[in-house]
Amino acid sequence: MVDERLPPVAEEWKCSVHPDTSWPSAPLPEIPGDVWRWQLPSVHDASRVRMDLRARLAHPSLTSSSTEDAREGLLLAFEELASNALRHGGGAVEAVIVATADGWLLSLSDEAVERPPVPAVDRDPALGGMGLPMVAQLSVDHGYDVVADRKRVWARLTSGVPVPGAVPGPRRGLA
Repeated sequence: MVDERLPPVAEEWKCSVHPDTSWPSAPLPEIPGDVWRWQLPSVHDASRVRMDLRARLAHPSLTSSSTEDAREGLLLAFEELASNALRHGGGAVEAVIVATADGWLLSLSDEAVERPPVPAVDRDPALGGMGLPMVAQLSVDHGYDVVADRKRVWARLTSGVPVPGAVPGPRRGLA
């Protein structure tokens, strides 16, 4: 379902997108958890925030309830979405992570509401642009929405540790 409030995708942003690889328009999930928030005024701030995030993920309470691969996946997803927001977004960029018992909800927002995230496909990896497909592979769910004057690009990642009693659902887009 397409959110009618979202602007249409400009033709130059559609050129290399296949229908099955587009970044879906979907509302940011509202889930309870510990909220971590950072402002990223420039590209240089992404490194600072990544170091802070790495330090938070090294806390014993998180290392005992998540796998190293899951924590590295979150760092990689943060780096990719932050880089996209800073390079292709506009205005103030904010990163928010909600830490839950079974993983993390990562959201990067910017003011470029007219520019939806568009994964690059059929491109030489040497030219870059592989971040969104990589984040989609790392996540159990992903999407973007526009609220007021902010575009929010988000991904949900698991901790890598099964939650007792939870029944795993199918990954989005897989049948």
